[in-house]
Formats: sequence, structure tokens, C-alpha cells
Amino acid sequence: MSLTIGVDVGGTKVAAGVVDSDGTVLATAKRDTPADDQAKTVEVIIEVIAELRASHDVEAIGLGAAGFIDAQRSTVVFAPNLAWRDEPLRASVERSSGLPAVVENDANAAAWGEAQFGAARKVDSMVLLTIGTGVGGGVVLDGRLYRGHNGMAAEIGHLTVVPGGRRCGCGNRGCLERYASGRALVREARDLADVSPEYGARMLELGDGEPEGITGPEVTQAAREGDPAALEAFAVIGAWLGGGLASLAALLDPDMFVLGGGVSDAGELLRRPTEEAFLSGLTGRDYRQAPTVALAELGAQAGIVGAADLARRR
Repeated sequence: MSLTIGVDVGGTKVAAGVVDSDGTVLATAKRDTPADDQAKTVEVIIEVIAELRASHDVEAIGLGAAGFIDAQRSTVVFAPNLAWRDEPLRASVERSSGLPAVVENDANAAAWGEAQFGAARKVDSMVLLTIGTGVGGGVVLDGRLYRGHNGMAAEIGHLTVVPGGRRCGCGNRGCLERYASGRALVREARDLADVSPEYGARMLELGDGEPEGITGPEVTQAAREGDPAALEAFAVIGAWLGGGLASLAALLDPDMFVLGGGVSDAGELLRRPTEEAFLSGLTGRDYRQAPTVALAELGAQAGIVGAADLARRR
């Protein structure tokens, strides 16, 4: 059984794993990301690969990085949270390891992992939304990862949903991730607790009595305990996400949407209002089979598993 290494390079950590052809992670390694230093980040990636190779015979390496990856799957063109600009990551890893490597956007890698081994393994076409600090995405159509002409497709979080709306870190205004991300969830929850303390009493209690003390885990815990403001915050985020899914369905008509990322750990608190808003806005709902809205199954390992499998199929 062939083994490959998948590496998930994020703004705070570099996580890697040895993965077999069934998508099983056999061993892992992790380091903090020196995100403000390009060269040191590459060194850390090389370190985790070397650690895993010391005990496993692998044939290739797949790297998933948060940012724009060129069409040749070799260079990180732009990574806002990693200080990378035109970073020749594949060449650096191949030179140090002596093994073939591929570089992929991290959300694309996660989408491929879910498509092959996770929630969407029984369908041919799927769209993954990774909902965390921002909103990322990956698209698999007819069994193939869709990357676009420049390799930069599926930046779902930067679809414009409110022309002239909130300023986004990408430089534009009104992007989906400004209304449907983990940050947006916390902002909504804090606003509700601020204007109506009794309504958000449990969130405030968990946040040490101040709206500024409320973070994502507090919102989720309060919602699970029935706090009405926390539930409303999830409903608001779900409405934005569901509207985004309806637009994506009009364009792509996939079999399934998969919700991943840290906020999806809230489970049905997120999935249910998202699905309701999606079905409400779905074009031609009465005349089609609606795509399924499911929760991701691979969790934090989706990017590792997907990157490793893409390396195997290079």
C-alpha cells in the first residue's frame, strides 16, 4: 500500500501526516508557523516532512497552503496570512526531500479529502465551504477538482453579497466572509448581547459579563444551552451562508454542499439554518432535486488527507 505525506500549512500551525491509499492517517507531526518569516516557514515544513519520513517510506508529498496557487501547482503566488509572495514551495520541498511534490490551495485539498474519503465520497460533484476566521471553498465537479484558468478558483468567501458593504481583508467590500464567518458570528453575538443583555444573558455570563469577552466557543455553548441570542446569531450566519449556497447551486448544480472549518463544529446549530435559507432561495426548487447540505466528516485532517491523495495522483 503506497504512502504519501500531506502537509496543511496554516497561519498558526503546520500540520502533516502520513496517509495510506484508503485515506487513513498513520502518523502526524505538528509545528507552530513562523508566519512572518517566509524562509523559516519553509524550514518548518521541511522539518515535519523529515520527522515523518524517519519512520515511514513515502513516495510523494502534497502541500496545502492558504493562498493563491499557480496553475502548475508549484508556487504560492499570494498568501495573506503567511507573508508568501511568489514562493517556489514545490521546488524547495523537492530539493530538500528528493521526492516529487505538489502544492494546492488548502481548501481545495480539504475539498478533495472530503470528496474522496469523507462526507461527499458517494457523489460526483460537491462544493466545500470552510467556515472559520474567514470563508474558504473548494469545488469538485464530475469527479475532478476544479481549479480555474489561473489555479485560483473557488474563493467563495470573496463572492460579493452586499455591494459596497463591509470592508474585507482582500481589499473589496461586501464579501461573503464578512457576513458568514466565525468573526461574523462573534460580531453578531456581541452586538445582540450589547443591545439586549437579558436576551443574551448566558453568552454574557460565559464571557465574564462583557460583550467583548464573548468568543466563538461561548456562542456555541450558549446556543447549545438554548440562549436565544446565541441561537439568533447562528440563524443570521446561516441565512447568509444559505443565500450563498443558493447562488452557487444556480451556477454549479452540485450533488452536495459540505460545511467544514472550525465553525462547523457547532453541527446542526449551523447546518440547519443554512439549509433552511438555502432551500428558501434555491432557484426552481419545485422542479429539481436539491443538493444535500452536509457537515464535513474528516475534521481538521481533511487538508492533510486531501493533499496526500493529490500527491499520490500527481
